[in-house]
Amino acid sequence: MNLFRSEEHVARWLGGRPPGMTIGVTKLSELAHRWWGDRLDSNWTARTRDQNQAILDDLDLTGALWQLP
Repeated sequence: MNLFRSEEHVARWLGGRPPGMTIGVTKLSELAHRWWGDRLDSNWTARTRDQNQAILDDLDLTGALWQLP
């Protein structure tokens, strides 16, 4: 994972290579909170694959990269 200041910064770093997947830091933060935010709860239980996929879908993280096996 690489963090960049802007789309222009990404373009400079790529140096003409095609970009891969990028998401904004706000979306990354939302994902982290949804994915890990309850892990220290005393009544935590592991989520199912479908529950985890629902988190990704709810955040509009779509495409092959975001499809869980």
